[in-house]
Amino acid sequence: MAIRADVKSPLHETVTTTATDYWNDSCSLEELRYAIEHGATGATSNPTIVGEVLQKELPLWRDRIGELIAANAEATEDEIAWLLIEEMAVKASELLIGKGRLSIQTNPKLYRDAGRLVEQGLRFASLAPNMQVKVPATQAGIAAIEELTAQGVTVNATVCFTVPQALAVGAAVERGFERRGGSDDMTPVCTIMVGRLDDWLEIAAAKAGTLLTPGVVNWAGIACVKRAYPIYQERGYRTRLLAAAYRNHLHWSELIGGDIVLTIPYKWQRLFNASEIEVKPRFADPVPAQALEELTAKAPDFVRAYDPDGMTVAEFDDYGATRRTLRGFIASYQDLVATIRDYMLPDPDR
Repeated sequence: MAIRADVKSPLHETVTTTATDYWNDSCSLEELRYAIEHGATGATSNPTIVGEVLQKELPLWRDRIGELIAANAEATEDEIAWLLIEEMAVKASELLIGKGRLSIQTNPKLYRDAGRLVEQGLRFASLAPNMQVKVPATQAGIAAIEELTAQGVTVNATVCFTVPQALAVGAAVERGFERRGGSDDMTPVCTIMVGRLDDWLEIAAAKAGTLLTPGVVNWAGIACVKRAYPIYQERGYRTRLLAAAYRNHLHWSELIGGDIVLTIPYKWQRLFNASEIEVKPRFADPVPAQALEELTAKAPDFVRAYDPDGMTVAEFDDYGATRRTLRGFIASYQDLVATIRDYMLPDPDR
């Protein structure tokens, strides 16, 4: 059945009247169909998302998990988990043929191993013609992004929160293009996880005993996107910025009009589409001076995130938001593996 892409809504208006595109922040087929109807041209996944989709759509996958276990008699629970992740990604990618790409995330436990990130990325790229490979913007991940790009793989840099990380990603992709001799039809993106940066700065302020004006931290991720964007243009980076990890409507409304991608969770899509917020370009509007001044004065990790030279590549792995997000992704992956274990080796005490 054909999926319409002409449903009138604020998100549809965003993508049809401005340079801004949006993706569905999930590989759930039900959610992706809704997003495509409202103008989405891509989708993404990570271990947390896959676990959530599995819980919501377990009746659709229960028998298939059993089939995968039966057909792969010597496979470990981890190997079955990756077969499931790959199959979910391929099914979602089929809805996007002719529209855009499906991003599938590399194993978060490999964040220190460029070679294994590349190996897994090459496998993922072979699964479907419109697959996009998510690689963390860690020290090893930056090297893997260059190598995968050089080998013709379209990447999506993830676990990225800061201007220095975004600039390192853009430069790595350009090095990969140069080695490859061109960009072909590749469409790389660099995610800035705006809400996760906001979360971390709030946590860091509390740990330091610093009192921030309510709401000021909500501008931190937005400020980093708006700071990185003109630098990308000045340097001619062919990677497109993408904003993710939504916490409030500013993460949509303040970024409308930029030639970027917004990857929006289903819950927030429904809220935005039901809202009366005016759809108009605000991307060029400056971040409120008071917010920028307070964050700069009181939040050292904001300065590291906002200053283009705030961190070296060697410092990316130790940034608070990076460590916090990697730990969360790894925990979600382990939860997914535990779910597979329950099918492979049911608990006899239950």
